[in-house]
Amino acid sequence: MGKKAKNFGLIGLGMVAGVAASFQFSAYAQKTGAPLPLDELRQLADVYGLIKTDYVEPVEDKRLLSEAIGGMVASLDPHSVYLDQKAFREMRESVQGKFVGVGVEIASEDGYIKIVSPIEDTPAHKAGIKAGDLITRIDNVPVRNMSVDEAIKRMRGKVGSKVTLTIARPGEDQPWVVPVAREQINVQSVKAKLIEPGYAWLRVSQFQENTLDELAKKSKALFAENPEIKGLVLDLRNDPGGLLPGAIGVSAAFLPKPDQVIVSTKGQLSDSNTAYYGRREFYAQRGDPLAGLPAALKTVPMVVLVNGGSASASEIVAGALQDYKRAIVMGSQTFGKGSVQTLRQLSADTAIKLTTARYYTPKGRPIQATGIVPDMRVHETAEGDMLNALRVREADLQRHLAGENEKKGAQATAAKNESLEQQKRALALLKDRKPLEFGGKDDFQLAQAINHFKGLPVQLAKTEDNRDKPAPQPLPGAEQKPPELKAPPKK
Repeated sequence: MGKKAKNFGLIGLGMVAGVAASFQFSAYAQKTGAPLPLDELRQLADVYGLIKTDYVEPVEDKRLLSEAIGGMVASLDPHSVYLDQKAFREMRESVQGKFVGVGVEIASEDGYIKIVSPIEDTPAHKAGIKAGDLITRIDNVPVRNMSVDEAIKRMRGKVGSKVTLTIARPGEDQPWVVPVAREQINVQSVKAKLIEPGYAWLRVSQFQENTLDELAKKSKALFAENPEIKGLVLDLRNDPGGLLPGAIGVSAAFLPKPDQVIVSTKGQLSDSNTAYYGRREFYAQRGDPLAGLPAALKTVPMVVLVNGGSASASEIVAGALQDYKRAIVMGSQTFGKGSVQTLRQLSADTAIKLTTARYYTPKGRPIQATGIVPDMRVHETAEGDMLNALRVREADLQRHLAGENEKKGAQATAAKNESLEQQKRALALLKDRKPLEFGGKDDFQLAQAINHFKGLPVQLAKTEDNRDKPAPQPLPGAEQKPPELKAPPKK
């Protein structure tokens, strides 16, 4: 038995060495001068050999090594992940704006799968699933300690097939079971309309390969319908992010100069320390999807709407427009996903998505675990910020990459306790409330943005940040006087 185990150990060590080569450990050693951790690799090989000889039933080599790679990558942070053949294919489909599933953005939270945001007009959204809900079972399989990647695999499938989700909602005594039919999710990343004569609404729900083409098309249509637009609302609420070139292009569409920095990154590798500008080569490989945009886009007064569901690429856009004072950012503090994931292909159909850097706004403000703080904090409704209190943020995720400005210690504990109180109030107010339609007639934050353009009072959230806060300076191109800011009446 000992000889057999030893032989398997040697075989395992050879296979581990192969894995090490695929991860370019030798290149790492050359760059850093650090020796390979041979003792740890030998221990890994010993475990591999023991599983092969002693486990209750045979286990395939491919499964063992894939799981080892997946576990190693997943232990780093919530956004680093190993992509097997199926996951790699699905990732490529999703960035193209189409996939078969139920339509949710998810994250791991305390061993469960938490809904960050349901995607608009998808089966999950129509079924009443909300941000902050916990998925406890998928097709009656417990998700306790299930990886996000595995949960996604289980919710994907063939068009028309059903998946049964068991949902636990904070504040409710019993979980509820909802069967959801999978659909081809074709995410329309840009919507636009005139709210009223002179005031336009442009929504980016996700940054995909076709986002800039859609943005150009919708922007041209808006100004063709009303050439004298006096105010434009860029709505990034619940936008989970997406492709970096899309964020650069959307920012460039509104900034007056193409040589302005949109975002910068800092990481361990030299090529991770980069500044990205609003020039065509940074947002398009060939052609220019932003060519021929209405010139007024560079000067029209703007408000950017954000909330706790605005993440990653949407935070890059909000931060850039805020830093250059091109727009007033309104709403609530964003998600705080300010890390860069780089795709490193391992084979023709597998890869790892690895966190390689942090994002910074043009003025050098870190986004990670902090997010973008609005210039004007405005609640989601006149009654309060109900859904936002229930949303999970980057700083709430286990093993999240630490932020430079992240609250720690007693400060973090106090913030968490305050958040729990907010959640209790939010749950009480949310009962029997219909889902908010962004851009609809009952969109309170949008109404406040229009008030801002018109110089009317804006109902600000009653927070420390907004007390005794002076009115924002007039936006470039604005003819009206700055609005009077007014806190909500005491009740």
